[in-house]
Amino acid sequence: MAMKELVGQTILVTGASGEIGAAIVERLAIEGAKVVIQYGRDKGGACALHERINAKGWILQADLSDPSEPTNLWERATAVAGRIHGLVNNAGIRTEISIDADLDQWQAAWRREFQVDFFAAVDLCRAAIRHYKNNGGGRIVNMASRAGQRGYAAGAMPYAAAKAALINLTKSIARSFGPDGVVATAIAPGWVRTEMAEEFVARFGQAAAVADIPIGAMANPSEIAELVAFVLRPSQRSLNGATLDANGGSYIR
Repeated sequence: MAMKELVGQTILVTGASGEIGAAIVERLAIEGAKVVIQYGRDKGGACALHERINAKGWILQADLSDPSEPTNLWERATAVAGRIHGLVNNAGIRTEISIDADLDQWQAAWRREFQVDFFAAVDLCRAAIRHYKNNGGGRIVNMASRAGQRGYAAGAMPYAAAKAALINLTKSIARSFGPDGVVATAIAPGWVRTEMAEEFVARFGQAAAVADIPIGAMANPSEIAELVAFVLRPSQRSLNGATLDANGGSYIR
């Protein structure tokens, strides 16, 4: 049985209706937290998730591709939940665009990727830090990627660049606001067994999917969720500024 390390904590999780986000929400609830579930389009998935955690939290819709929405989301979250102790910036997209695309398509793809994967997190981090400074501190977990550290294939450069920026943002927050009780950590998964990964396996085979992973297996969403819950524990202050790799040894720093 999981220890109730997060009792009394309220945590906002973005992108919560996706496979990794849902696993994070369920794990946080198991450990005693109340969760604000943000979703973009999948209302049914968010409602089903809310039921699975016995309605111990709230559901909020927000389109994070709209620059006004991240701050609005935080304001609505504090309106329904009051004090928030943790923020998990999990929402993200992976844009594929060729360098041979038209310039307007190329620029639009980069802007949308950075808005959802980085600028939305920037604005939520800003709101969270201001809230934490006035309420005794808090946690930020930014879901980055192995791609943000080692780069990515040519067709998905916007994704890798946005995740690299997110890692750097985490370090800057940790150095700047640690004295205010803000603890910021990044988590950088490699391949996680999600629907996107299963589509890759279906096209290219299992061997191709795990070819550069020494342990020979992708991570399960539950593994990433356990790591997020651990980082959010009040006891883990010294993880401030860290980037935790969860990639099976496919990228080692």
